[in-house]
Amino acid sequence: MRIFITGAPGFIGSELVPELIKAGHSVLGLTRSDVGAEKLRAVGAEVLHGNIEDLDSLRKGAADSDGVIHLAFNHDFSQFEKNAADDRNAIIAMGEVLLGSNRPFVVTSGTAIAANENGKASTEDGPTAAWNPRAASEAAVKKLTARGVNTSVVRLPQVHDTRKQGLVPYLLAVAREKGVSAYIGDGSNRWPAAHVSDVARLYRLAFERAEPGAIYHAVDEEGVTMKAIVEAHGRGLKVPVVSIKPEEAEAHFGWLGRFAGHDMPSSSAITQQKLNWKPTGPGLIADLDGMDYTQA
Repeated sequence: MRIFITGAPGFIGSELVPELIKAGHSVLGLTRSDVGAEKLRAVGAEVLHGNIEDLDSLRKGAADSDGVIHLAFNHDFSQFEKNAADDRNAIIAMGEVLLGSNRPFVVTSGTAIAANENGKASTEDGPTAAWNPRAASEAAVKKLTARGVNTSVVRLPQVHDTRKQGLVPYLLAVAREKGVSAYIGDGSNRWPAAHVSDVARLYRLAFERAEPGAIYHAVDEEGVTMKAIVEAHGRGLKVPVVSIKPEEAEAHFGWLGRFAGHDMPSSSAITQQKLNWKPTGPGLIADLDGMDYTQA
């Protein structure tokens, strides 16, 4: 199948495009840059120039393909609400092109949208947290599904290798700037995680299964404690590890303070059963310990 991928030259896309081509699919990748275009052509993908705010380019990519995987998202979380609104508009634009067909449309969300109850790991079929701006994107997906579009959602945790780890590099940047690696309170709040190679494989399986209305959690480790994460940064940077009070979080972390204290464990039991997906990559702390802190 010819699959249109937004965010194709990005962190996950760079793993997903070869994964799909190896499985016998062809890829049309969206990129805003010549560097991204060269990267895509080098692995055998076709190129469409555009971005997620250019809705005409999104409509063209969706119209010219047998299905869509939507990865692109602006990760400047200091303007999270705007980015989430752009994401919703992109989803609607591509979804409306797919109306009247059974072409798969796999959309990206985050496990943070899934609400945790009594400290238990969130699940694919559980409630969602209305505070998260990406809730509007999932709501748009549900409306498209109700209109007959073959949509599914992959919710991402902290996706990692030794170069990138979701929100975790922002914690590292703060630790480097402040000279201390900090957690909030006792640091027991948890973030789920998965290696980027496992996540790419899950996207392929989700696309090939094409189950309308499905929600998948791309989770290997249900919850890595914030204390363990910042301790790894402390080892790498050779700086002290300290606890700060919740009321100090915003001043210390800036915009990241809204996330740093959240307890967000998440389960992928349903996903693993449905897709026969078994993560095999290294854990988050192993990748953090394997980083080159002189370059990161």
